[in-house]
Amino acid sequence: MAQRVEAAERLLDLVIALTHTPRWMTKQQIRSQVNGYADAASAEAFERMFERDKDLLRELGVPLVLVRDPAHDDDLGYRVDTEGYTLPPVSFTPAEVGVLSLAAEVWQDAALHASARRAMTKLRAVGPAPDPGAHTGLALRVRGPEPAFGPLLAAIDARQAVTFTYRAASTGQVTTRTVEPWRILSRDRGWYLLGRDTDRQAPRAFRLSRIQGRVRPTGPAGAFTVPADVDVTALLPARSPAGLARLAVLPDRAAALRARAVPDGAAPGRAVVGPDRRGADETPAPAGEGPLTDRDLLTVPFSDLEIAAEEIATYADGVLVLDPPELRAAVVRRLRAVTALDDGDA
Repeated sequence: MAQRVEAAERLLDLVIALTHTPRWMTKQQIRSQVNGYADAASAEAFERMFERDKDLLRELGVPLVLVRDPAHDDDLGYRVDTEGYTLPPVSFTPAEVGVLSLAAEVWQDAALHASARRAMTKLRAVGPAPDPGAHTGLALRVRGPEPAFGPLLAAIDARQAVTFTYRAASTGQVTTRTVEPWRILSRDRGWYLLGRDTDRQAPRAFRLSRIQGRVRPTGPAGAFTVPADVDVTALLPARSPAGLARLAVLPDRAAALRARAVPDGAAPGRAVVGPDRRGADETPAPAGEGPLTDRDLLTVPFSDLEIAAEEIATYADGVLVLDPPELRAAVVRRLRAVTALDDGDA
């Protein structure tokens, strides 16, 4: 028994056949020559299958045209309009290829790493080599997406509802949520799922870092339509900082934190120019820490306490958190977890 051909493979074979046919292909030729249509049990089943495939190809933007023989009106066939389907040549300068290569590095630790790598491989095969000196010393990084990123992306593509356990930011309450996922966006170093909460019958935003456990698909694929007029600004949290971190930083350390520092009591966005050790002698060190006279005192706004703690913990003893206490506790908790791992490996 012949193996059944998947719909996606059948569509691809149909596009290839109709793109490369020298004239056109009749329905009879398509049924007999294109892989997958022989699965149809009858002529009526083939007609239904072919009509669905035609509609889908046109929805995808494939210019499928019906051709009629001027000498024989009943001689009909199909082909792809190659002039309307073929993209114009795409060219990049070496500097532009370098910028794209740099941007692709953002996804090296993320779920889209393989796609970014394949895209750059194809680009380098047909385009100029990047200028090696144009971006020397630069490296882009983003906080890698949470484990829920991949399953949610697949559910968005399939238009399939999902169920997951979620911890609310305001109350800390953990509940099970069922959501029709629309899209994933990044805001303030965090990933958010936008979708319709089916229990609350309203659109909601969910921070991926607060999703606990597995994301499970629920119900059939293609069960909903993503609205075109989603007000993203209204769903996502405001960009105002959640708080201000008072930090004691060793000289020449934590350049990223220094770049976001603001004067004490000032609005975020005004950078501190140069090191500022004024008042360091008057600032008490946290219990168990040495004097702060050799450190720069910085005030850095943050939008999410847990994400700020993750960043600050990477600097180890190069950055001490003076305030707020809950941020300091979150950083200490992470450093102790790392120490416990090191002790376990000893």
